[in-house]
Amino acid sequence: MKSKLTDRQEEILIFIQQFTAENGYPPTLREIGKNFQISSTFGVKRHLEALVKKGHINIESNASRGISMIKRNHEDFSDKYFDSEAVFLKIPVVGRVAAGLPINAIENLEGSLIVDPSFIKKAEEAFALRIRGDSMINAGINDGDLVIVSPNEQARNGDIVVAMLNDEATVKRFELVDKKIKLVAENSAYVPIEIKSEDDFKLIGKVKGVVRWLN
Repeated sequence: MKSKLTDRQEEILIFIQQFTAENGYPPTLREIGKNFQISSTFGVKRHLEALVKKGHINIESNASRGISMIKRNHEDFSDKYFDSEAVFLKIPVVGRVAAGLPINAIENLEGSLIVDPSFIKKAEEAFALRIRGDSMINAGINDGDLVIVSPNEQARNGDIVVAMLNDEATVKRFELVDKKIKLVAENSAYVPIEIKSEDDFKLIGKVKGVVRWLN
């Protein structure tokens, strides 16, 4: 049995898996540092060396993208990343986001979605939300799709977010210019929504992926 990982080591390991799956190659030390706001490559190296010692990764010397994953058994992972009966993550599907209620409130749930845990950070908190409408079609998000959401109350310009605005949930692209927040649709038929001081506004999370059934 491999040594238990710290929370930060688990987060970095998940990031390496996710980055590699999305890009086809592993991240550099600088890319890891940027994602976790670690200012020095030495700080990143310390975490990677711990992952090497604990048997989770290999690092090829003198290569900028020399990180490779070591295939592991189900038992090697922390239980919080997996469904108890399969090496996959089960996340709740939320039919709607209701103001004042927890995201996973039982009356909101439509079921669950099974995904590979390497695609999501803080997997135990992730949820899937069913899209209503066509305001994000130019971002590849269509009516009826499921978006996978990682809860987060902060966003950067350009992030696609789930936000609560005056008791209604909406999925839009986040923009912050001159201290003014706008929620921008990916469909020219919709005018950007500018958040006013009197609005009841809260960021719920960032959209990490889209799931669609063709039939």
